[in-house]
Amino acid sequence: QVHMVESGGGLVQAGGSLRLSCVYSGSIASINAMAWHRQVPGKQRELVAGIIGEGITNYVDSVKGRFTISRDNAKNTVYLQMNSLKPEDTAVYYCYARCNYWGIERDYWGQGTQVTVAS
Repeated sequence: QVHMVESGGGLVQAGGSLRLSCVYSGSIASINAMAWHRQVPGKQRELVAGIIGEGITNYVDSVKGRFTISRDNAKNTVYLQMNSLKPEDTAVYYCYARCNYWGIERDYWGQGTQVTVAS
């Protein structure tokens, strides 16, 4: 299994920036995809940004051009750089890992970190 710990959340003014970090450990070799999701109370969790393979990325339309997901293999860390933040970006952000064990996929989640954007 994979264990993940997020950090970097907090309060920021609209237009500001934050960088979220997700440090992972465990069966690192089994990971075939990582992502950041976010969730607002009363709404479903949504994919924000994902990274697969050697660095293929995808983003939800609402954050394209503002957010960047990256991975530092040497530090076992996935980052989410968030620029030009908007109040609607306020949510709990979760790190996600998809792992494959003998052809069976498993999902792992971090504890989440709160991001609050004030107008």
